Amino acid sequence: MRVKHTPHSFPAFPVYSCAFLSPNELVIGGGGGQSKTGIKNKLRLYRTENDNSLDLLHEVELEVGEDAPMSMAAHPTEKNLACGVNSSAEKLQEGGNQNCRVFAVADGKLSFMKSQGTLVLNNTEDDFQKVTVFSPSGNFLAVSGTRDISLLHYPSLTPATPPIHLPKGEVYDVTFSSTRLVIATTVSLLVYALPSLADAKESEKGSGKQKRTTTTELELLKTIDRPALPSANAGSSFRSARFHPHDEKVLYTVMNTIPPRTRTKSSPRRSFICRWNTETWEVTRLRKVSDKGLTCFDVSPNGKFLAFGSSDYTVGVLDAQTLAPLLTILKAHDFPPTTLRFNTMSDLLVSGSADNTVRVITVPASLGTTSWGFWLVIFLTLLAIIMALVVQQMHLL
Repeated sequence: MRVKHTPHSFPAFPVYSCAFLSPNELVIGGGGGQSKTGIKNKLRLYRTENDNSLDLLHEVELEVGEDAPMSMAAHPTEKNLACGVNSSAEKLQEGGNQNCRVFAVADGKLSFMKSQGTLVLNNTEDDFQKVTVFSPSGNFLAVSGTRDISLLHYPSLTPATPPIHLPKGEVYDVTFSSTRLVIATTVSLLVYALPSLADAKESEKGSGKQKRTTTTELELLKTIDRPALPSANAGSSFRSARFHPHDEKVLYTVMNTIPPRTRTKSSPRRSFICRWNTETWEVTRLRKVSDKGLTCFDVSPNGKFLAFGSSDYTVGVLDAQTLAPLLTILKAHDFPPTTLRFNTMSDLLVSGSADNTVRVITVPASLGTTSWGFWLVIFLTLLAIIMALVVQQMHLL
């Protein structure tokens, strides 16, 4: 099915993160990072009614020397967003890195609410808050650098548990169900038991202004190894993970294969999307989606669609149930997509890239139904032909 999609150019503004706060309120994070390029780091609030419209409402310019917002998540029920921004080198020298920032949106404007430091860096370290995810209830916020994951209470941003440090592998994604926290690393999926909401509320209580925090570590329930993939003799790595928004028995993962050491420039680095049964932790469906690695991934809030961005500059949409391809936009950007998000109504999809562009895609309500209708017509036609042949043979007898 042909769908409407429109590119929007932002001169001198590489895009690294985005989040929808409502069906038509979009926040985009980007900039030149901590390099001295003269490109300012900002959060921008836009209004978008369809793929053609993207109107700037407000922007917040970050302090000189701070990093660009590299990851972002919208709160599930409030018009608040959390994002990852490393502090300036001067602040790092003082021993403070307020990397987790929370902003509110009201009356068409962004306003800073609070911050929390979860990554301790020095001037020689190159780490950043690459993952920012709210739990479905909005009571927890998970933020992560390359190897360190912090689970925070929300809205206080106080630690809910001691930080998790990975002895091996790197963190690429975190996803919540109502009872579990799954961390996608390059080498495995780590499944943890999530504190109950009752425990979370209890640990938030305190006397006076002093809040009490828990020191209980998260319980590791299971470690899931990488599944066997076709044409992945050299191995693979997890790139992303998402629970189905309405069925916690379903989890989706992105797998990027690792090219052999003897690879040439033309050697493919195939990528796959897997659908898991979280009761048995078996892969129930598997589809190769690209001959290049995937860079970003999202599941629509209505649970019908999966969207991916590939390093071959493609943006695609799959059926969440069958993993059948529904939409492919070739050359969506000039650089690989860095961020990808559905809006809260699942009828818009936005992708961004460091090439200073954002593409807004209209997702028709009928997307995915046409192909089923087509195959139904084919089936009924074949059935009619078979019945006609049977009747003809009976008359001959």
